[in-house]
Amino acid sequence: MRAHYFQHVPFEGLGSIAPWLAAAGFGITSTRFFESAVLPDLNEIDLLVVMGGPMSVNDEAELPWLVPERRFIRQAIEAGKPVLGICLGAQLIAGALGARIYPNPVKEIGWLPIRGMAAKDSAVFSFPATEKVFHWHGETFDLPAGATLLAKSEGCENQAFQLGRSVIGLQFHLETTPESAREIIANCRAELVPAKYVQSEEEILSARPERYQSINQLMGELLTFLVQKES
Repeated sequence: MRAHYFQHVPFEGLGSIAPWLAAAGFGITSTRFFESAVLPDLNEIDLLVVMGGPMSVNDEAELPWLVPERRFIRQAIEAGKPVLGICLGAQLIAGALGARIYPNPVKEIGWLPIRGMAAKDSAVFSFPATEKVFHWHGETFDLPAGATLLAKSEGCENQAFQLGRSVIGLQFHLETTPESAREIIANCRAELVPAKYVQSEEEILSARPERYQSINQLMGELLTFLVQKES
């Protein structure tokens, strides 16, 4: 099995996803758009993971590789491949399916709670009723046609969605580790402007190990759900 991931900036990598993929027996390949925009052969991958980044889906003029990336994501979805999008990745999935991406009324940065929507059947991933997760986003999206809302928050209505059995988009970061939290702060510190849903650097880095373990475990459960065959 082969998992391929799209990485948009050096400081937003797989985090806790990498050891999960290795333990599950996946070979891991990548397209790092900050180095090269060469895309894989769709027929040779079994899972696509689209990571985050500080750019906007709407930055096509400055970042022309966003166009073929979005086209590839749509093709992967149409081919029935499991696809996971995180933050920018979720916005790219939404955009690839024709949904609108635009600034959220507020930024969400730091450890803030989401509220899971009760899943009505086993084919829909179920988040906890409430979970404090790691956020770093200023844009949001309309739900793609046919998508199911999985989670929301006080500051952002569309926090997670599922399309069909094998496509999930997350506005938040379940893959975050202490190292990746420090990395994004080091590279995006200018965004830490005090606001209702923006925590300080000190608040963010004060998270206990158990908080990281909780979200990383939830990411593992989501990945297991995403790649398991329908019964």
